Amino acid sequence: MSPQIRVLLVDDQPLVRAGLRVLMADSPDLVVVGEAGTGAEAVGLAGELRPDVVVMDVRMPGMDGIEATRRVTAGPGAPRVLVLTTFDDDEYVYGALRAGAAGFLVKDMAVDDILAAIRVVAAGDALIAPGVTRRLIEEFAARPEPGRTPRPVRDPAPLSQVTAREREVLTLVGQGLSNGEIAERLHISAATAKAHVARLFAKLDARDRVHLVILAYDAGLVP
Repeated sequence: MSPQIRVLLVDDQPLVRAGLRVLMADSPDLVVVGEAGTGAEAVGLAGELRPDVVVMDVRMPGMDGIEATRRVTAGPGAPRVLVLTTFDDDEYVYGALRAGAAGFLVKDMAVDDILAAIRVVAAGDALIAPGVTRRLIEEFAARPEPGRTPRPVRDPAPLSQVTAREREVLTLVGQGLSNGEIAERLHISAATAKAHVARLFAKLDARDRVHLVILAYDAGLVP
C-alpha cells in the first residue's frame, strides 16, 4: 500500500476547510493532518507537522498566503504548496507563485481535479489550473521580480539547443499538462517525460515549471 499524502489545509473560512476535509476522507491515499485559519498558523503547523502538501488560501487576515508560502517553502525538505484562489479577483496568485508555490487551483474546480492536483504536487510535479493558464502567464510575465531585469519576449535563441521532442514537451508544459499527462499524450513513459522536462530546465536555465510555461508562451509554442 502506498504511503498516504499528508495534507495541511489553510483557509480562513472553516466551511471551506470542512468541505475539503470531507472530500479527502473518501480518498484513502490522502490524510488531513492539520488545519489553519491564518498564514501565521500555517507556518507554525507546517514546521510542526511536516505535511507533504499545504493547500493554501491567499487572502487571509494578518499574514496572507503569499508570505506564508514564502516561509513554508524555505529550506530543504519543505512541503509543497498548492495555492487556492478565486483568481478573477485575486491578483495575489502571481506573488504566491514567485514565493515558491508549486501551482494553483481555483475554488470552483471539480472535486476530482482538486484531489488529483494534490497528488500531482505531492509527486514533485507542478500544476496550473486549466482555463486560466494564458491569463496567468500574461500577467506573470508582465510583472518582473523587483530588481531583476525582465527576460526579452519572443526570443527564439534559447530554443536553438532544444530537440524536436523537447520542443513538443515544452509545448505541453506550456498548456499546463503534468508529466504524467505529457507521457500519455506523447505515448512515452512517465520517467522519460520527467527526463525531458529536467533537460529543459537545464538547457533553458528555467527557475521552475512556471518559468518553463512563460518561455513556451514567449517562444510562440502555445497559441
